[in-house]
Amino acid sequence: MLAVALGLFSGLSWGVADFLGGMASRRAAVLGVVALSQAVGLAITLVALAIVHPDVPPARELAMGALAGLSGVVGLVAFYRAMSVGNISLIAPISALGAVVPVSLDLAAGRTPGVVAFAGMMLALAGAALAARAPGPASRRGVSLALVAALGFGGFFSLLAGAAASSVLWGLAASRVASTPVAVGLALAVGGGLAMSRRTVMVVVVSGALDVGANLLFAAASQKGLVSVVSVLGSLYPVATVALAGVVLHERLGRVQAVGAAVALGGVALIAVG
Repeated sequence: MLAVALGLFSGLSWGVADFLGGMASRRAAVLGVVALSQAVGLAITLVALAIVHPDVPPARELAMGALAGLSGVVGLVAFYRAMSVGNISLIAPISALGAVVPVSLDLAAGRTPGVVAFAGMMLALAGAALAARAPGPASRRGVSLALVAALGFGGFFSLLAGAAASSVLWGLAASRVASTPVAVGLALAVGGGLAMSRRTVMVVVVSGALDVGANLLFAAASQKGLVSVVSVLGSLYPVATVALAGVVLHERLGRVQAVGAAVALGGVALIAVG
């Protein structure tokens, strides 16, 4: 039950963080938003390391953490860019397909998730395809980027779980140490720099804090339960993101688009149950 609770709370925290990050990406350069968000997460993680002083894990786990960070930053850049040009209510459910990656890895390793979970995978894919292709008021711009984001997030889920085997904080710190310089370098080189208004900076800081909090919750949950199940629970973040988009931005999907998005999220829920 602890793993389930931690996984659900990580999804809630990610959902709010992603909405705020998506909003900020409509006001400032996407790479700048990602760079600042990653830097905030790195600072929080280093402070936590200094306070807790956990033992340094094996180099293999630190390397997995670094790879998780790189995969995550690719997913985040694609996701924020997709939300800056498309409808958040459509982009978020499609990006949640990243949960399929750890489930697929479990299948490849001989850890069968069960008939219900497999049916959920198929349902989630079908729902995402329906939402992406159906006609309606929501623009389909950014859908391909949402799929890239899903792959990036899926890789992050799988790699961070291994990186956190000995120490959750060290695994997360390794991911941020790898991702932050890359994000900052890209922002300065090709992403329009780090310039943004004070209000946008505040939004990104809150987003970055919520994001690193979600990462810590997810990493802790991955040590208490199956990574495939925890990843799916974390991937329920679109529920919060879409809810905020509806309340704050008054976004509306067409009937078939809404059905597709709901089916995709229902499939994700089935994976968790299975």
